[in-house]
Amino acid sequence: MTPFTELAQNAAVGRRTAVAAAGGALLVSTFGGALVAQAAPVETGHAKMNSVDLNALATQAREALSNAPVVSVAPDAELNVEKSAVSVVSAAENEDYQAELAANEAEEAAEAAAAEAAEAAEAAASTVSSSVDIPASAIGNSVISIASRYIGVPYVSGGASPSGMDCSGFTQYVFGQLGISLPHSSSAQAGYGTQVPASEAQPGDLMWTPGHVSIYAGGNTMIDASKPGTVVDFRTIWQSNPTFIRLG
Repeated sequence: MTPFTELAQNAAVGRRTAVAAAGGALLVSTFGGALVAQAAPVETGHAKMNSVDLNALATQAREALSNAPVVSVAPDAELNVEKSAVSVVSAAENEDYQAELAANEAEEAAEAAAAEAAEAAEAAASTVSSSVDIPASAIGNSVISIASRYIGVPYVSGGASPSGMDCSGFTQYVFGQLGISLPHSSSAQAGYGTQVPASEAQPGDLMWTPGHVSIYAGGNTMIDASKPGTVVDFRTIWQSNPTFIRLG
């Protein structure tokens, strides 16, 4: 069949081909019996801007993906994890812990004993009556007031606490609560403070004789830890010529 014959047949069945040129775009449309010319849509305004922006973003995304580093792992790769032995020592076998625990228990026991002794001394002081009358001049004196708390504490050689005291341990403990530090020795305490005549002695002064030290309570009385088998108490002065020492 010749091209001419084919064109004639197409015209005979009523089919037409229309070619339309519009806005720089070429559209070819075939319709059954109608010739239609249609222009391609042209993007304007925001639609055009959005199309441009999306195209730019798509281009940037492609470039980023193409430039991204690729890490490949072989299918048969293996992960090796090192294992180390962990040793555990029980509290009972930990020597450092046990030593610390024992030290804490000893400290707590010592504190509890001291508190118990102090309570016992205060209780004794409230129940034991003095063998002598306390002079009015001693009432209100800070030294005598502190010393009176320990009436009834037993004499203990070398003691210097409410659980037991000897003569110099008693004076050391009492004056220590007033911020005055004294050695635990009657002969050494004689070298502290200022000596005053007996006529000028006041309650609270230290009273010393060779081998013994006490606290002057005024008049003809003193308070001390006398000797083994006795307790801290007010007593009549038995020394013939004591030395009076003022501290603080």
